[in-house]
Amino acid sequence: MDHLAAPALEAGLDDIRMAPSDHGRVELLVRRPAENEREILDEATLDPAEGLVGDTWLVRGSGRSPEGRPPVETQLTIMNARVASLVAADADRRCLAGDQLYLDLDISHGNLPAGSRLQLGTAVIELSGKPHTGCNKFAARFGRDAVLFVNSAEGRELRLRGANARVIVAGIVRTGDVVRKVPG
Repeated sequence: MDHLAAPALEAGLDDIRMAPSDHGRVELLVRRPAENEREILDEATLDPAEGLVGDTWLVRGSGRSPEGRPPVETQLTIMNARVASLVAADADRRCLAGDQLYLDLDISHGNLPAGSRLQLGTAVIELSGKPHTGCNKFAARFGRDAVLFVNSAEGRELRLRGANARVIVAGIVRTGDVVRKVPG
């Protein structure tokens, strides 16, 4: 698969900036049952202890914590669905970004600073301050220009690579659900 070059990626910025700021939509739900595996879901259960139920977040652990548990701030990863569509260049490849929740919503720092809460279906999640950046797998799947694009100064401000979050209120989320900011 050919990857998009920087000019084509930059040409998509206007569309990305037009994502709704208050009431968005869940475009794609993805569970990662094992490394490099993806399951597209119509419905997912979000749980404060497990994150997206059935995802590998909890079992992957972390070498950075004394107990080996992954940080709760990285329970979920969210990506702007417009960015995923742009870098993937094919709707079937969006899930390869590795995120779980793909939202048609402005997830920039200016619109959703760390601590912001979103209601998706019956669940509530909170964005963390821990950055989510493009990695080697992202580069292999979408190209070096895509990594440079999402990790540029503007890309980091807009959170083009996505955002980390945790579950605050357990619930069910479905593709097509409205995403709303929770006043805080």
